[in-house]
Amino acid sequence: MTEPAPASAAGLTRPDAILLDFGGVLVETRTRPGWTAVLAKEVHALLVRGGAHALSVGDVEADIKAGAAGDKSWKNAMSRPFAPVEMTHVQFWRDYVAADWPAPARQAVVAHATPLCKRMGEVRQERIIRPGIPELLDAAAGMGVPCAVVSNALSGAVHRDFTAATGLADKLALEVYSDEAGVRKPNPEMIWIATRALDVRPERVWYVGDNFDRDVLCGHRAGVGATVLMVAKGTYDVPFEIRNRPDAVVDDGHGLLALLTDAPEGDR
Repeated sequence: MTEPAPASAAGLTRPDAILLDFGGVLVETRTRPGWTAVLAKEVHALLVRGGAHALSVGDVEADIKAGAAGDKSWKNAMSRPFAPVEMTHVQFWRDYVAADWPAPARQAVVAHATPLCKRMGEVRQERIIRPGIPELLDAAAGMGVPCAVVSNALSGAVHRDFTAATGLADKLALEVYSDEAGVRKPNPEMIWIATRALDVRPERVWYVGDNFDRDVLCGHRAGVGATVLMVAKGTYDVPFEIRNRPDAVVDDGHGLLALLTDAPEGDR
């Protein structure tokens, strides 16, 4: 995909709210080496405690890797339907990890699917706040522009823990995660959940994401005032061609703040 040129605030007006993706926008994420081995040992211990002894740690790790790969392919495919739903915690462990496990082992992970999804999120990635994000949130609050998170997540609880621990939660008006909502971007309902909660019109908000297929597409489907692409690792690794283009492109939170500062107030 051809990279769009960075855009200025020309043609944009100050929004009534800014909706932000989590990974790639609010934070940078990095995969921890060996995360599957860590999780496999914990899952294997869970199985043994429950009396399921048929699988080795190696078996469990191989199926966690396979499940993660299948989940990635599923996510790419789910950018095609207009209104995709989110995979449930049970579906991930039952159908993507434990599909061929003996019934006692499969039942054990199904019974603990929600805490296992959260644990996977904790051990799989480390998260670092992107440059300029705290400054953006503070400046937006000073302008009377609430900021909210609207993000796909297999476990939004992991993200909520991060925003609480770092103080970002105090700067956010709302956090919307797909596993809690039951739908996932590019389903426009993800954005509409936030606009209804904030009592703002979609055409008066900016949606900021780092992906074309989930974020830019979702913003267009939801009818937001502007879609802003924040460039991150993997932004241009699109699964298929996306015709929609962002209204602006920024490098980080500092660039988004500059865009907001330069945008004039429009008619309401």
